[in-house]
Amino acid sequence: MTSARVLFIGNSFTVRNDLPALWAGLARSGDKGTGIDSQVVAAGGASLRQHLNKGAATALLNESAWDFVVLQEQSTLPIKNPKRTHENILDFHALIDRTDARTILYMTWARLNAPETQSVLSATYDDIGAELGLTVVPAGLAWQHVLSTEPAPTLHDADNSHPTLAGSYLAACTFQWTLFGAPVGEPEAAANIPEEERLALLAAARHVCEERT
Repeated sequence: MTSARVLFIGNSFTVRNDLPALWAGLARSGDKGTGIDSQVVAAGGASLRQHLNKGAATALLNESAWDFVVLQEQSTLPIKNPKRTHENILDFHALIDRTDARTILYMTWARLNAPETQSVLSATYDDIGAELGLTVVPAGLAWQHVLSTEPAPTLHDADNSHPTLAGSYLAACTFQWTLFGAPVGEPEAAANIPEEERLALLAAARHVCEERT
């Protein structure tokens, strides 16, 4: 079994339903797959600039050795201000690039009542990813794909923004397919998702990720 140390920097879109644990469950089964050791620096509604200013994330970045550092911007900033998002990621990547870690961009999703904004959100992440040669985890595109199906699973929570367990599971699947390939395990929390729905989410993540390779 291989191992990976992952530092997540973001907000509630990362910590809701414990996305890191969901991904870890997909990545490992017994002594097979990849054991993920993760830490999270997150605050509700926080932007990457706020994390840079507070310093806790950069301190942790420099205190330990990481294989991956996952950056998740405030959910609407890539739509409202792509330029600011670009600057925030650029500044964080400059710090990460001084270490041996890989910068990973976590593309999130549009709000339920504004699906048309996904194109701008996705383009913001993909454009800077292409510019800097960074891996983009296309969770938002996987959400868009699933929400176009009938009947669509409920991915948004009651606030039309945050993820349900199914939404976080779909995001975790996109992490797994993007970085490690086919899942080898299943997180315990997945037992709370109906099997047919869970398999459909896994297939959707695979479809979207393979389409981008």
